[in-house]
Amino acid sequence: MGDVLAGIHATWEFDTDSVLIRFERGIRTPKLFQSLRERRIPYAALSSVTLTPGKRGTVVLRAVPRAGADPLVEAASGQLKEGCDPYRLVLPAEREVLAEYYADELRALLDPASGESADRFLVAAPEAPMNFKAYDGRASFDGERISFRWSWTGASSAKWKAGDQTFRVSELAGIVWRSPEALDGYLRLVPRAAAPVDHRTGGSGDADGGAPAGVPAAPPAAGADKDPAAVLFGLGYGPVHESLPFAAAVLESVRRTQPAPAGSAPALVNAGRRDPADIAERIHHLGELHRAGLVTDAEYSAKKAQLLAEL
Repeated sequence: MGDVLAGIHATWEFDTDSVLIRFERGIRTPKLFQSLRERRIPYAALSSVTLTPGKRGTVVLRAVPRAGADPLVEAASGQLKEGCDPYRLVLPAEREVLAEYYADELRALLDPASGESADRFLVAAPEAPMNFKAYDGRASFDGERISFRWSWTGASSAKWKAGDQTFRVSELAGIVWRSPEALDGYLRLVPRAAAPVDHRTGGSGDADGGAPAGVPAAPPAAGADKDPAAVLFGLGYGPVHESLPFAAAVLESVRRTQPAPAGSAPALVNAGRRDPADIAERIHHLGELHRAGLVTDAEYSAKKAQLLAEL
């Protein structure tokens, strides 16, 4: 189409076979957008286009990605907040007619197979190398290897005993990313030997990383604080704009090195009952946050009930 549509926090530039999304850099722009900078989305990676009323006199044009087409979306597995969705373009309400025009133009360009899951990633992942600081260590990825270097102030004794870890992409079956905006967020790498499962999420799992119906789940594993293949998030550690692009880059490399069966997407879903000792430690940590005033009474009660329900 060759046109440009400028919205709040982003600008969409339409080409013959894709739309280039350029994110603004500014204090009000979500940090995830600033981290991504720009993304080229092939029309073949889209399943539909919607236009809905937004907040405070705006409309929202959204290009809906196909399941399995974008490693960032697959890694997030439905956990991104609405305001951090990179497929949303917010526009002033007075531009609704123009937005409707572009929505119709995009719909006309959708692939005939847009309703089906993609058999490979169609959107490029963030580029390596990259790194971020987790609560219990530092994670780095050079495109071939993921390394965890433990922090003496945050890592558990189990991780110290295991020592710093390095994993080759070819050794992995998938990843599990639980948003740092949850109280027990983490990034877990799943070795191939530990995952004789179907690697599907496609965003269909719940926000807690539960497996969608009909998908075999990974076997129960030790808590992320003891698992040397995982790093913990926390207050200020492993923020979304750092850890999610990292997870997406690893996921894309895993998929490229070890293609999943046709019709499936590569992220491994975390499920299964958790170790009672792990639950007890989480409740103890939650209590410390509560006593420090970092968690409200309501949040403490709700999260404690959720943890107990996992026993």
